[in-house]
Amino acid sequence: MRIVPSISVINGRTTRLTQGDFANEKIYDISPLDVAKKFEDHGISRIHLIDLDGATNGSPVNYHVLEMIAGHTNLKVNFAGGIHNDGDLIKAFESGAESITSATIAVYDKELFSSWIMSYGRQKIALGADSLNGLIRVGGWQKGTKIDLFEHIQYFYDRGLKYLKTTDISRDGALEGPAFDLYKQIMERFPDLCVFASGGVRNMDDIRKLDEAGIYGVIFGKAFYEGRITLQDLDELAVK
Repeated sequence: MRIVPSISVINGRTTRLTQGDFANEKIYDISPLDVAKKFEDHGISRIHLIDLDGATNGSPVNYHVLEMIAGHTNLKVNFAGGIHNDGDLIKAFESGAESITSATIAVYDKELFSSWIMSYGRQKIALGADSLNGLIRVGGWQKGTKIDLFEHIQYFYDRGLKYLKTTDISRDGALEGPAFDLYKQIMERFPDLCVFASGGVRNMDDIRKLDEAGIYGVIFGKAFYEGRITLQDLDELAVK
């Protein structure tokens, strides 16, 4: 299973939200680059970098953070947050992103997102499909829709989608455990998808359970920043 720590950024600072609530923001006293270097030093090869400013503004803001991490580490960076047009996408790749995850544009312009899968390749484009009570939310989770999660995934699955990052928003940052049943349902319905589970990871036991369930990858953040998953734990995972 791919182990992918996340780094969320607001105004260039390492930040975590709970359930996407910007009123529940916590800033950590360590730069995104320093966090990235710590991950790399302990066997991590890939990170998920989230531009929260970009997610809410509708266009990426923290390209400079992406450039720093890509320029000063050997990490493969999956970049997300506000990628809504070809210009955003090209700049993300030019700034050092190895791949991108996009969510909002896949709702508002399905043809454009589908064209990215074809033009840039299935390895480079991941769908972010984050839901609350089974319905997709967009714009940094600030806007609700009436779009069913499974119907949304199905549309792009039929068009060659390979990578999916999905979060049960009710569990994000709450440290209440991943949505195991949801991931099981997704894998059963879309057997060829590489699913990255995100949200709710509390500790190493949750990661082991996701691995046993056959999940392709796990993205976690708060459990690390709150000390529930340590750098030493990451060492053990790297050995495996």
